Amino acid sequence: MKVAIFFGSKSDTEKMKGAANCLKEFGIEYEAYVLSAHRVPEKLEEVLADVEKRGAEVIIAGAGLAAHLPGVIASKTVLPVVGVPLNGAIGGLDALYSIVQMPKSIPVATVGIDNSYNAAMLAVQILALKYTEIKEKLVKFRKEMKEKFIKENDEKVEF
Repeated sequence: MKVAIFFGSKSDTEKMKGAANCLKEFGIEYEAYVLSAHRVPEKLEEVLADVEKRGAEVIIAGAGLAAHLPGVIASKTVLPVVGVPLNGAIGGLDALYSIVQMPKSIPVATVGIDNSYNAAMLAVQILALKYTEIKEKLVKFRKEMKEKFIKENDEKVEF
């Protein structure tokens, strides 16, 4: 397993599926857990230590409202943590601000609200630094994405 996905509530499962789908596209092993930094901090710490021991290299953490989960995880590991702010109140801005405003020296990379797919793309890019086969898949993915865009938008637009 190279990536661990954490999120604080089962109700966030659909929003976090984008991360799993992206990692599957690239053939990257992952495990996902519903754990709360507030409700079960001891269990979170236990599972985090276990996934690190078993080889996780990047962590994706989705959270809404107070959105402490990504920051708490980042405070307990030196692995890169990618935070996904989830829309739970005021359009998810509360979660976005909470995740992006981490204190100096404990960063959490942060993607757009509800954009777990992009969190996984960032994990893919991080892993591509180490694994040539992932880098090759990423280069191919980007090339095909560009070709598809050009093909679908190669005509002038009439209004």
